[in-house]
Amino acid sequence: MTVRAAPPFRHPLRLAAVLSLTVALAACGGGQRGPLGLPASDHQAREAAQPRQSTIWDLFSNREDPNRAVAVNRYLWNASLDVLDFLPIQTIDPFTGVIVTGYGTPPGGGRAYRATVKVSDPALDARSLKLSLQGAGGAAVAPDTVRAVEDAILTRARQLRVRDGRL
Repeated sequence: MTVRAAPPFRHPLRLAAVLSLTVALAACGGGQRGPLGLPASDHQAREAAQPRQSTIWDLFSNREDPNRAVAVNRYLWNASLDVLDFLPIQTIDPFTGVIVTGYGTPPGGGRAYRATVKVSDPALDARSLKLSLQGAGGAAVAPDTVRAVEDAILTRARQLRVRDGRL
């Protein structure tokens, strides 16, 4: 009894046939379909209507919605609002960490200022805070004044953190 080997050209032809059939079937899908055979928009609407069950695999994935996540330090944010509470707020965006104020005079001061604050990181760190002060009429503010306001914000942020007991 002799065993006859398949000719060497048969395997490449089978492989080519399977690949071309796979490509042909993938190309003739029509519209996008969800896993239930519904059009993708219907499937997404049903998924949104049903509450999502959590699984063990959720521990290993980042399913946090980037549109809802606030990536600023809350102590720096609240301290900035506390220290600059004498200035009227023009724009405030906790998602980007930007506070823009109008002109106001500090208590006991005679010169009007406006401020722009950017809290750029969730860490309670001096590098996470960017402060820009501008005098009335666009006049420059002394660097010592800017540094003093930054120090006041950082000190207030530390006080808020200690008060919360999160050392």
